[in-house]
Amino acid sequence: MLEDLFQSSTSVSLLMAIVGLLVFHLFYSGVSSQDRKREPPGPKPLPLLGNLLQVDLKRLDSSLVDLSKKYGPVFTVYFGPKKVVVLAGYSTVRQALVNHAEEFGDREVTPIFYDFNKENGILFSNGDSWKEMRRFALSTLRDFGMGKRISEARIIEECRYLIEEFEQHEGKAFDNAQTINYAASNIISAIMFGKRFEYKDPVFQAMVERDHESIRLTGTASILIYNMFPWLGPFLKNYKHLMKNVEDNKEQIRSIIADLKETLNPDMCRCFVDAFLTRKLNLEESEIENSYYHDENLVYSVMNLFAAGTDTTGNTLRWCLLFIAKYPHFQDQVYEELSRVVGSRQVRVDDRKNLPYTDAVIHEAQRLANIVPMAIPHKTSQDVTFQGYFIKEGTTVFPLLTSVLHGESEWESPHTFNPSHFLDKDGKFIRRDAFMAFSAGRRVCLGESLARMELFLFFTSLLQRFRFSPPPGVTEDELDLAPIVDFTLTPSHHELCVVSRQ
Repeated sequence: MLEDLFQSSTSVSLLMAIVGLLVFHLFYSGVSSQDRKREPPGPKPLPLLGNLLQVDLKRLDSSLVDLSKKYGPVFTVYFGPKKVVVLAGYSTVRQALVNHAEEFGDREVTPIFYDFNKENGILFSNGDSWKEMRRFALSTLRDFGMGKRISEARIIEECRYLIEEFEQHEGKAFDNAQTINYAASNIISAIMFGKRFEYKDPVFQAMVERDHESIRLTGTASILIYNMFPWLGPFLKNYKHLMKNVEDNKEQIRSIIADLKETLNPDMCRCFVDAFLTRKLNLEESEIENSYYHDENLVYSVMNLFAAGTDTTGNTLRWCLLFIAKYPHFQDQVYEELSRVVGSRQVRVDDRKNLPYTDAVIHEAQRLANIVPMAIPHKTSQDVTFQGYFIKEGTTVFPLLTSVLHGESEWESPHTFNPSHFLDKDGKFIRRDAFMAFSAGRRVCLGESLARMELFLFFTSLLQRFRFSPPPGVTEDELDLAPIVDFTLTPSHHELCVVSRQ
C-alpha cells in the first residue's frame, strides 16, 4: 500500500513534508555562509525537497543537462537534503576524473550501495581495501586472458552457442534479451568460476535474472527515496525485494565458492576464485597480516564483477542489434564490409583494424545508447577548489556522461545514430576523446578491454550469419528507441526477426 503511494510525486511530497522538521537541520548543518558563497551555483532548493520538483526523476540525466545550460558545467543540486555537485561537458568531466583523479576518485556509497556490499568488494568501496581489491582484480583478470587470445577463444566459443539459440527461432520474431544476457554472463562466469553454464540451467538463469532485476530496482523512485530516508526501508516493497535478490545471489555465490574450495589446487589456478583463495592461503601460511583477503571481499568482488560483466555488455549488444534493425542501410554496409574483408571465416580480434566501418557502428551504438548516463556516483576524497569553486570533502559528485556522449560541442549530430562520428574523410576509424562510454580516471570500467572484445566478436559473428529486422507488421520507423530508465538505460521491450543469411 505504501509503495503505491510513492508512485505519485504528490504523495512523495506529502510524505516528505511529514519528516520535514526532522531533516531541516541536516539540510543546513555544517555549511557556513562563507562556504556557500564559494560553492558551485545552482537552483535554489526548498528546505526539505531540495530541487526534486525541478527535475524529472524519470529522466534525471536529461534534466541535469538542461540545468547545466543555465548554471554552467559545475553546479549544485539537492535531492531532498542530499547535496550533489554535477559535472557537465567533456572538458569538465575529464578535468575532474583524470586531471584531479585523486580528489574526485572516491565512490559515493549511498545507503542502498552500502546494503549491497557493506563497503566490501570493488564497485562500492573506498580506501586501501578498494585499492587492493581493484589491483588484485585487474591483475587476475589479465592473467585469465582479459584482452588476450584466451578470451578471444572463449568468446568465439560462446558465439557458437548464441548463434545456435538464435537459429532455433527459424526467423520468427522473439525477444533476445535473456539469451544475450546469458551469453555475456558466460564470459565473465568462465573467468570467475572456470566454467560456462548451459542457458537452460535454472540456477544460472535465476542468478542472471536477479542481477538484472536488482539493477532495475536500484533506479526506481522508491529506492531514491530510501537513499534520502533510510528508515523507510522496511516499508518499501522494492527495497525488500531488492535485498532478497542480493541475499539469494550471495548465497548462490557462496555455494559455488565452497565447491571450488573443496577442489582447490594452489599449483593449478582455474579461475578468479581460485586465485583469491590461493592468495589468502599463502598469506595465512606466511603469517603475513591479511586485512583484505577475507571471505566477504571475495563474495562481494565476485558479485560485483558478475553483475557488471553481464548487464552492461548484454545491454550494449542489444542496443547494437536494435539500432541496425531500425537503420538497415547501416546493417547492409556492415555486412558488405564483413563479406569483403573476412568472408565466411570466423572473425578474429585482429580483423578489427581492417573493419573501420563495423568498428564505427559499434562505437556509435555505445555512444548513443549511453547506458550509464550519470556514471556510478563519485565522492570527493578531500576539499578541492575546482574551476574556481570550493567543493567540500565528502561531497557527492555526478559525472554527467550524457553531457559528454551527447554533447553538442563534441559531436556533429549528437542525438542521431551516425557512424561517421568515428570515421575520417577517407573512411578510416578515428578515436574520439569524448567517447567516455566506460567513464574515465580511477573508477574507469575494470573490464573495458574484455567488454570491447565481447562486443566486437559477438556483433560481427551475428551479423555474418543473420539479418535483423522488425517483426511482421512493424516498420523500422516504429521500432522504439526510448530506453527503459532504471539505474542504467536499457532498450525497451521489443522483438526482432533474426533471419539466416545462408
